[in-house]
Amino acid sequence: MNFWILLTLTVVLIVILALRMKKPKYLKTLEQEEFKKNYRKAQLIDVREEKEFKTGSILGARNIPLSQLKQRSSEIRPDLPIYLFCQNGSRTVQAARILRKKRGAEDLNHLKGGFRKWTGKIKK
Repeated sequence: MNFWILLTLTVVLIVILALRMKKPKYLKTLEQEEFKKNYRKAQLIDVREEKEFKTGSILGARNIPLSQLKQRSSEIRPDLPIYLFCQNGSRTVQAARILRKKRGAEDLNHLKGGFRKWTGKIKK
């Protein structure tokens, strides 16, 4: 009996996590070249934590950690393009959902592979 309860809970947890990490259709994934081409015309937001940001970030990025994004979402203009990135790309999915819900943002983009794959200019 306990085995079936544990198995059911495990499956439910996996489904919830998979749905949470699934990229929404309104979030556009940009390859590095396309990201580089237009990020200076957009709001460039690094959603990594401050400690990660201090080790280096894409030149011109503002740090608004995912953990603070709900409280600080008013700092982001929903009428301008928003370019998001994190270490590997997973936190940007959650950030996009927050910005869509709280600010009504529509032009949401994120860097494929995240900062870990970035080869452009960085600020240390």
